[in-house]
Amino acid sequence: MKLIIDEELCTACKQCSSVCIRDNIIVEDIARETGGNCFECGHCMAICKVGAITLKSYEGKEDRIVDYNPRELPIEYDDLLQFLKQRRSIRWFKNKRIDKETFEKLFEGAYYSPSAQNQQDVEFVVLEDKLDEFMELVYDIIKVQEKEFFRIKEFGDYLKDNTTKDFHPLLWEGKQLILTFSADKTSAVIANTRLELLAYSLGLGGFYSLFILKADELNHEKLMEFFPEIDKNKHMYSSFIIGYPKKRFRRTIPHKNIEVNYY
Repeated sequence: MKLIIDEELCTACKQCSSVCIRDNIIVEDIARETGGNCFECGHCMAICKVGAITLKSYEGKEDRIVDYNPRELPIEYDDLLQFLKQRRSIRWFKNKRIDKETFEKLFEGAYYSPSAQNQQDVEFVVLEDKLDEFMELVYDIIKVQEKEFFRIKEFGDYLKDNTTKDFHPLLWEGKQLILTFSADKTSAVIANTRLELLAYSLGLGGFYSLFILKADELNHEKLMEFFPEIDKNKHMYSSFIIGYPKKRFRRTIPHKNIEVNYY
């Protein structure tokens, strides 16, 4: 059994059973667990009007429980859409490092991110001191595709002689890198997207690098040797270079039309 049900508080309103997607709750005189395949999504806990249900696995984390009015959203559609419109990839950064306290604010958004089967297995790595060492490993793995991608060739030339280009071919002016690991690609991408949006709200910016991700695609085992503390079943699914923007953009640009099909 995975729930703690306060029998004195429970009013048998059946809201908890109505949102349980694993049929783990039945309500007669009070709510009770059936012993079903609960995966601790917390829907029952979140909807209970009187706070009669808690999850055993979250004991000691009561400070994370926050009540709110479900009929009031903290941000309007137009404001959020405008925020999304103003988001742009940033490659030019100030010579100012992001401190640990600010990073923790970003990861707070990922803390509340959804995950496949509620696994909550997303992990992050912030690279700064070992960034150069990591990038040398990335090149050692992806150099097999130099003939296919000129950017990889530029990257190799830059590592041999950094006077060949004004900017790092993969990092540009970036000095800090966030990597996201998970057993599920979608979970990792969603978590990093939330982190990215919070970054813009804090005056930060960044861009994604698909070339860095190639290291995991081409030789996962070799890449993971750099991260011995991370479960080898997890993959690096997001690579986000981040920093304080040196450039500020003034307007949106058109995008290609998004095709939407209704069936």
